[in-house]
Amino acid sequence: MPKVEIYTGMMCGYCSRALRLLDSKDVVYKQIDVSMSSNLRAEMRARASGRTSVPQIFIDGTHVGGCQELYALEGAGKLDAMLAA
Repeated sequence: MPKVEIYTGMMCGYCSRALRLLDSKDVVYKQIDVSMSSNLRAEMRARASGRTSVPQIFIDGTHVGGCQELYALEGAGKLDAMLAA
């Protein structure tokens, strides 16, 4: 099972939507809430090529992007393959 990490924020609808998709696939993930930590937000920004919005999602260290990119992978039939690696 690949390592899945998702940086999230409080009261974030896109974060909730991404988490629901991962939950529906029984994915074990590490959720990192950046709401109250400038250090975690800086870490996310560094890993996500400067992107500041949440969620930011990583699968086995590869930056997938945000919620829209996650759903685009799902729609293209590529997400299951990434999660099965």
